[in-house]
Amino acid sequence: MPEVLGRRALNRATLERQLLSARAELSALEAVEHLYGMQAQAPDPPYIGLWSRLAGFVPDDLARLINDRLVVRLVLMRSTIHLVTADDCLVLRPLMRPVLERALRGRVPAGVDLDEVTATGRKLVEERPLTFRELGELLRERWPQVPAADLVAVVRNTLALVQVPPRGIWGVGGQAAHTTAEAWLGRPLAERPGAEEAIRRYLAAYGPATVMDLQQWSGLTRLGEVVREMDLRVFAAEDGAKLFDLPEAERPDPDTPVPVRYLSEFDNMLISFDRRTRTRICDEEYRGRIFTINGIVKATVLVDGFVRGIWKVTRGRREATLEVELFAPVSERERADLEAEGARLLDVLAPASPSREVRLHDA
Repeated sequence: MPEVLGRRALNRATLERQLLSARAELSALEAVEHLYGMQAQAPDPPYIGLWSRLAGFVPDDLARLINDRLVVRLVLMRSTIHLVTADDCLVLRPLMRPVLERALRGRVPAGVDLDEVTATGRKLVEERPLTFRELGELLRERWPQVPAADLVAVVRNTLALVQVPPRGIWGVGGQAAHTTAEAWLGRPLAERPGAEEAIRRYLAAYGPATVMDLQQWSGLTRLGEVVREMDLRVFAAEDGAKLFDLPEAERPDPDTPVPVRYLSEFDNMLISFDRRTRTRICDEEYRGRIFTINGIVKATVLVDGFVRGIWKVTRGRREATLEVELFAPVSERERADLEAEGARLLDVLAPASPSREVRLHDA
């Protein structure tokens, strides 16, 4: 019989791999590579995510990597924007292409040649980076009978379109402009990427995990066939679900103390697991307060390794306040730790505000 891993065992293992048990002595590039895709629909969450995980991280560390084309932002897992290394972009994007192409079904009328739309889109964005609005207007000159959004969707889902700076640079606004990864990085996409390496990388950053966890994270299907052929350790969750892990991976003691942490909006810790094992980080009763009906995943706080509240920053003319809404009571020590960690977060988020305050609102 496989060894059973309880909720806290899964929690501590995943926190360790997510660099949340203690701030890691890694460079920003090493961390992005290890985390294997940071959710990045909005520009700021990857910065907060790295600040929560790395010793000595400052926003310029990541901004420099984006400007130097060592990391990129593009549509990948689950058809959402992720921040990845340039090397991982070139392998992950063709691996995820089936997921993205499935999303196109029914969007473009019969008689429209998708390959022609893709080729035209490539030519346009490689001439100069374009916003999706600009791209749609140019494509409609050739296909006026097709909605611009549908034409853009074809190009977005068939080409590896990266968002170029200044999009994604800390403190800089503006719409996203796109070109192809090949043009931006000067290298081709991988021709035949296999899923095995992606599974190993996922387990190194999120494991132990079920096949359904892998499919929830990636959007890919039929991964069970791949997993069965791999050399992986097998465990069982408390409900009997089969868990897989790397043979050499460490799994800390379930009672290992962990610090409080502030997670960003859309943090991958909250959205990379199937419903059967996602309680490793968040009680089901709290999900409705974190996941909104319009697809937003709110910023959260971890206490003893589990989600115990949400947070946001409100700003006035001269003050910035970190508002923490707790879901459950915390000890005096945990309260003090949340206040101290929150104050450090405000130093990053609102360095120019003369007055900064952390407010904890009890459940």
